[in-house]
Amino acid sequence: MFVVLLVSKVYLGSAQLSKENFQSYQQAIPGSSLQFKMVTIQAGSFLMGSPTNEKNRETEEGPQKKINISAFWMSETEVIRDIFDVFLKDEKTSQNIAVDAITRPSPQYVDLTWGMGKEGGYPANSMSQYSAIMYCRWLYQKTGIFYRLPTEAEWEYACRAGTNTSYFFGNDSKQLNDYAWFIENSEEKYQKVAQKKPNPWGLYDMLGNLLEWTLDHYDEKLFTTLPDNAVDPIAPPKALVKYPKTLRGGSFEETAFELRSATRFHSDPTWNKRDPQIPKSKWWLTEARGVGIRLVRPIKQPSETEANQFFKNYLGL
Repeated sequence: MFVVLLVSKVYLGSAQLSKENFQSYQQAIPGSSLQFKMVTIQAGSFLMGSPTNEKNRETEEGPQKKINISAFWMSETEVIRDIFDVFLKDEKTSQNIAVDAITRPSPQYVDLTWGMGKEGGYPANSMSQYSAIMYCRWLYQKTGIFYRLPTEAEWEYACRAGTNTSYFFGNDSKQLNDYAWFIENSEEKYQKVAQKKPNPWGLYDMLGNLLEWTLDHYDEKLFTTLPDNAVDPIAPPKALVKYPKTLRGGSFEETAFELRSATRFHSDPTWNKRDPQIPKSKWWLTEARGVGIRLVRPIKQPSETEANQFFKNYLGL
């Protein structure tokens, strides 16, 4: 059953920044010259899901519910390989960052970029949800700032950016080429981030390029149990249950109608079909080359105890 949790209160603590400090900013990556931009997403409400008359609508997208979302930051683009590689190659040890089979990623057994691109602004791909959350944990340990994956509700709220049409630019899928990499223009590979137009809130590649992990465990009947006027809803964590988890946005492999703002995706065991490891890797996905990550930072930051409990809940540490 879908449970409504106040994410900002249950997981994220009570410390809050002033309005004057709630601005977009660049986050530097310690130990490198790299940085990424975090964009402000103001608090508000929206209709989550799709109306019954939306073209190509799936039943799992409704009935629509009014959802209230607290303010947060979201990364301007998907996490790029250049930055993710700093995480992959980090061999420093300390009391807080242990280099072991749990904290440090296991080696990739094949080139999981499949020759589509690495350095220079290509998005990091082929990662499991476990790997994505571990990256967030590493960022927290490195920067002292709590980053996480968006909830499914946060993701759709940010993607829609105040709109209620099939896409954030309207209902005409012919305009999608201006905003997204998808099956008709991608040449069957992901592309460097931020090459297309952003959505109205300044977020690039929300539709297409790579599917993006959310925190939520996938629930096909989400909207039948989700109450109207829910505040920051999230499906409860199931750290020891690998499938299915919810993703959003579609990838370079999807069609135009699959890239609508309300379209929901879920992970599947076949995504690791060719994994040679026994047991199969927690970190990598051999058949999900179109899967990546985008970050959020809640405006209410957790205490160290709360942050560690969050990662324990989602990672089973």
